[in-house]
Amino acid sequence: MTVNFTTPTPEALFPVAGIRLGLAEAGIRKLDRRDLTLLALDAGCTVAGVFTQNRFCAAPVQLCRRHLDSGSEIRALLINTGIANAGTGESGMQAAQDTCVAVGKLIGVGAHQVLPFSTGVILEPLPVERLIAGLPRCIEDLRADHWHAAAHGIMTTDTVAKAASRRVEINGRMITITGISKGAGMIRPNMATMLGFVATDAGIAEPLLRQLVREAADESFNCITVDGDTSTNDSFILIATGQSGSEFADSGTPGYAALRAAVTAVALELAQAIIRDGEGATKFIRIAVEGGREREECKRVGYAIGHSPLVKTAFFASDPNLGRILAAIGYADIDALDVDGVRVWLGSAEEEILVAEKGGRADSYREVDGSRIMQSSEITVRVDLGRGKACGTVYSCDFSYDYVKINADYRS
Repeated sequence: MTVNFTTPTPEALFPVAGIRLGLAEAGIRKLDRRDLTLLALDAGCTVAGVFTQNRFCAAPVQLCRRHLDSGSEIRALLINTGIANAGTGESGMQAAQDTCVAVGKLIGVGAHQVLPFSTGVILEPLPVERLIAGLPRCIEDLRADHWHAAAHGIMTTDTVAKAASRRVEINGRMITITGISKGAGMIRPNMATMLGFVATDAGIAEPLLRQLVREAADESFNCITVDGDTSTNDSFILIATGQSGSEFADSGTPGYAALRAAVTAVALELAQAIIRDGEGATKFIRIAVEGGREREECKRVGYAIGHSPLVKTAFFASDPNLGRILAAIGYADIDALDVDGVRVWLGSAEEEILVAEKGGRADSYREVDGSRIMQSSEITVRVDLGRGKACGTVYSCDFSYDYVKINADYRS
């Protein structure tokens, strides 16, 4: 089940001028499903990305980095689901390269102008012949309004397709931003198995786009955790087509702050959708940490709480066993943390209660109040470290029986 998220309708996803999307059934791992997605980009687009820090990064991740670092104009993205092409050695790299060559020949560009992406089972070979055979059908299917279909086409264990779109007027011009993501398990993006693709028709200079994709990732995909596992294939790509007529050369360009905020908002919506659809999730948990010396230590505390199986199972059971939160804060490796200065609140949309202060349980806290809030489908844990002015937020979910069932039966 998902927690308060519904896939937007096709009409709610605005086309981005300069990008067309096409899908095909290639039979990569399962029959009778669209598992191959092609994004064709017009000339003049700029593209930037951030990728997993997992040392066993997949062949397509390695090739994407190489093609982006070459400075080539990217003209196509190809995404397959079912097989991750990770842990596949030289043959996997060759399969990814053959894929780029095949796409390039069909659309008339160089292989180095194609970015490949794969998601699915690790340590299994990519059936590159079936993939290449499906490419002509992707090209025949290319349409500007296929974002909804593409969101479905990149799913693996996702139960819902994840997409977001908005339009914002900046400097008298209407700018469109649309994106899709996938992921439900093996989620603790450390970028910079989840994929995210966001496109805008604004024109953004390449150095600025590289900066923006890092900043947007740090405020969205790098703030989520389902199970603490960093995938071999995590990738977040930002595309700027320039076809709105708006141009942003650097961060000082008038209106850039509004554009940055809009792009980051779309990325955050996509990232939160992954948590709301976390494998077996029944609750969406926001962990807001303040009073830190720096943002990174706040996020470290947030992740300690969000990763903890004991915390996550307590939330699933609606059991206010909140000492588990204190334990997680205590092992978050915060140097010289004064636990007497730490305060913890538990909240829902309707109320917030103080749970702990001065090194222990708050005098005002009553377990009946904690139990009531734990019944909510959306819960906020707020932590004040009492040692500075920095803050950071992490988004997580609970652990249910279904998480174990899904991952025990993943390859069937």
